[in-house]
Amino acid sequence: MTKQHLAITMGDPAGIGPEIIAKACQKLAPRIASGDLGVVVIGSVGAMRHAAAQFTPGLDFAEVREDDSTWPGLCVMQAGDADAPIALGEVQADGGRFAYLAVERGVRLALSNRIGGIVTAPLNKEALNLAGYHYPGHTEMLAELTGVRGSVMLLAHGNMRVSHVTTHIALADVPKRLTPERLRRVLDLTHEAVSNLGLDRCKIAVAALNPHAGEGGLFGREDIDISAPTIAQAVADGMDVVGPIPGDTIFVKLRAGQYDAVVAMYHDQGHIPVKLLGFEIDPATGKWMDLSGVNITLGLPIIRTSVDHGTAFDIAGKGIANERSMIEAIEYAELLASGRAARTQKEHAA
Repeated sequence: MTKQHLAITMGDPAGIGPEIIAKACQKLAPRIASGDLGVVVIGSVGAMRHAAAQFTPGLDFAEVREDDSTWPGLCVMQAGDADAPIALGEVQADGGRFAYLAVERGVRLALSNRIGGIVTAPLNKEALNLAGYHYPGHTEMLAELTGVRGSVMLLAHGNMRVSHVTTHIALADVPKRLTPERLRRVLDLTHEAVSNLGLDRCKIAVAALNPHAGEGGLFGREDIDISAPTIAQAVADGMDVVGPIPGDTIFVKLRAGQYDAVVAMYHDQGHIPVKLLGFEIDPATGKWMDLSGVNITLGLPIIRTSVDHGTAFDIAGKGIANERSMIEAIEYAELLASGRAARTQKEHAA
């Protein structure tokens, strides 16, 4: 019997979403055939079948409906009404509409426990806004659709796991968003996520906001007055947390395995080290050949992971998009869903 399906939302069908989904599902086909993994793609049925015919001939995405009692191991579900023509590599309102409706349906299925979690392919923010959906990105959209405030972004690449106190805000606004309440929520959610991955320990380090963690107050007092007391309270509550650690050394220590996760203060502080290691560059051409990394949203009532790259309109339909990040996002969603189910079962048995 097939395990509970994961939903893959297609993102913008004008981008590389359909291609990387098809290629990932081809790589995972033995697991799908054995019943170890179930996948339902949500988006444009036409775009999915076109990508499969072009890049993975013989891979069948059976069309299903939301109210079907059972689904085959690999299937596709239409988001919204009949397909609109989608021009590859172009920003268009219909691409944004498909992206939003796919996520909306995926959330509904997850909240009703029809699926174990959602894996999102990339969307285009301009197309999303052209369609009338005014969100900065997936994270904010998912928070509203699930009725949650205060979600947390975690990036993962190998043993580099980095959550963020703030993300899509101006750098000038970061200090005022660093509050004891926000930092503690990020710590709690990071601890829960890392624990769900089944690691032997869960040691978290908190990055400093200021150079040298404020240098005794010479470079700012946020690390001294806000971060340090919050960390001390988390330790008193039984968590394994250290910091604040200066940002110029903390990620080296994370890569060395001294920590299991780091809490970064702002978008670029956390994103740069993960993406620097996740991109593989061809030294002869200067172009990136491969990308590893997963974007995970914490604090939602559902599991959500994502690829850690954009729609790549410039290479859409050319057959050169790499599916590695999509496969990793699927695997992370499985781990988190299994960890959450095990924790829930333990709580019910207690």
